[in-house]
Amino acid sequence: MQIRAFFASVLLVFAIGAGSAIASTSPAAIIVAAAPAMFDTEAAAHAHCPRDIVVWLNTPTGVYHEKGMRWYGRTKHGAYVCKREADAAGDRDTRNGQ
Repeated sequence: MQIRAFFASVLLVFAIGAGSAIASTSPAAIIVAAAPAMFDTEAAAHAHCPRDIVVWLNTPTGVYHEKGMRWYGRTKHGAYVCKREADAAGDRDTRNGQ
C-alpha cells in the first residue's frame, strides 16, 4: 500500500510540474512581431532602408499603400515604413490597389 502511495505522490508531483511548465510557456511563448520603424517623410524612410520599397502604412488598420496608389501618404493616421519590415510585423498590402 505504501508503494502505491509513493508512486501516486510522484505522479502528482510530475503532473503539477508539467502543468506549470505548460502554463508558463503558453502566454510567454507567443512571439509578437516588432512594429516597423516609422518615419514622417519618405526620404527618412528611404535612408533607413535604401534597398527596400518605401510604403505608406495606415497605422490603425495595418494596411500599406505603395507609391502611386490613391492613399499613399494620405490616410489620416500613418507613416512611411519599409515594406519588408511591415511584412515582418504582420501588416499587409492593400487588396483593392488603392
